[in-house]
Amino acid sequence: MTLTQAFRDQAETCARMGSPLMGRVLGILADDWDPDTDVGRAMATYAGDIGPAGHSLPLRLGGGLHALVLQGRDPALAAAYPPNDVDDATLRGAVLGALERHQAFFVEWTQLPPQTNEVRRSAALIAMAHVAVQQFDRPIVLSELGASGGLNLMWDRFALDTGAHRYGPADAALTLAPEWTGPQPPAAAPQVVERAGVDLNPLDPRDPDDLLRLTAYLWADQPHRLDLTRAAAAAMTGTVDRGDAIDWLAQRLDDVQPGHMHLIQHTVAWQYFPAAAQARGRALIEAAGAQATADSPLGWMQMETDGDTTGAVGAALTLRLWPGDITLSLGRADFHGRWVRWTG
Repeated sequence: MTLTQAFRDQAETCARMGSPLMGRVLGILADDWDPDTDVGRAMATYAGDIGPAGHSLPLRLGGGLHALVLQGRDPALAAAYPPNDVDDATLRGAVLGALERHQAFFVEWTQLPPQTNEVRRSAALIAMAHVAVQQFDRPIVLSELGASGGLNLMWDRFALDTGAHRYGPADAALTLAPEWTGPQPPAAAPQVVERAGVDLNPLDPRDPDDLLRLTAYLWADQPHRLDLTRAAAAAMTGTVDRGDAIDWLAQRLDDVQPGHMHLIQHTVAWQYFPAAAQARGRALIEAAGAQATADSPLGWMQMETDGDTTGAVGAALTLRLWPGDITLSLGRADFHGRWVRWTG
């Protein structure tokens, strides 16, 4: 795939997922990308898949542009970004001008892959956790694989509003209100008593530089995502370790706390693990499940693609529980958490 085609494909995906601005910005880069610049030459060094399943070069550049706006480093670009609404010629001049003015910044920024922590995915996690606790009502030890900044470790501090019912604490740090279809999750009271996650490149949302990277990859014409992420960052109390997810999980599974439910979660992360790591992780979880008891159960909450990565049908919501090796297909959710089609 050429970089021009990667820009076009990502532009279509962003527009389809509710960001016409990113569709326009990446379309401009597709039309006017200049490979004979410092940042152009830096992008040309990447081999293999440069699209969203690989290096994600279009999103790296889009995130860099938004970072300049959030930092207030480029007034001309900020004037062309929301809440302002400008014509295509003005946006084109602002985007291409920013790329020219900040080449050193873009070369440095794009060395790291995009990293988001879509907190709206917690809507699905809240619902699945209610099912888990309905089956095994025990205090929860929570483990997240591919946790990024760990914001979704805090789902018990968020509220879920399905339109018909509200779940979560009265003093919730934020309220998630996806377009909900289907029955209601069971009434339950999940109690998380310990939480931790792992990521190859964890970010600390309490650190201003890390929070900038997390928010820069949220699309500028979706300010509600920025508001939710900042609210979740303010509530963050979990820890995210740096390391290999499966090695870390093996240790967590060994540290079983009697009388607790160990609940493992991951959202749109499993697909990025190598096949060998997936096989090893599944074997470790199933072996631990075989040893689980009703007093110390094990749960595995998954919000993952099952083949379609376009976003059209979203991610499958699957919950496995032990003892008994119960597998529950609970519905589907938009990759960004905009909607949940719950089957219960």
